[in-house]
Amino acid sequence: MRTTAVAGAAFGAALLLRPREVIRAVGADPELPGLVVAARVLGARHVVQAVGLTVKPGLVSTPASLIDGLHATSMVALAAISPSYRRVALVSAGVAGALGAGSRPRP
Repeated sequence: MRTTAVAGAAFGAALLLRPREVIRAVGADPELPGLVVAARVLGARHVVQAVGLTVKPGLVSTPASLIDGLHATSMVALAAISPSYRRVALVSAGVAGALGAGSRPRP
C-alpha cells in the first residue's frame, strides 16, 4: 500500500503544481472548460488520500478504494458521452482504477 500512496501523492502533486503539463502529456487540451480546475481538485484529493493511506492505512484503505472505483466509473461515463474530454477521462479512469486496486485492504 505504501507504493500506492507514493504514486498517488506524486500524481496528485503533479496535477496540483503542473496541471497543464499533465493534461498535455496525456494528449488533451488544457484549454477545455474547467479542465485545469478539475485537475487541481483531483490532485488535492490524491494527495490527501495518499497521506491518509500512509498515516492510517487500516482506516483509509477501504474508503480510498471505493472512492477511486467511483471516480473511475464516472470517468468512463464521461468518456462515453463527451468526445472532447474522452482522452483525459480515460486516462483518469485508468489511474483511478490502478490506485484503487493498490489501496484495497489485504486479507
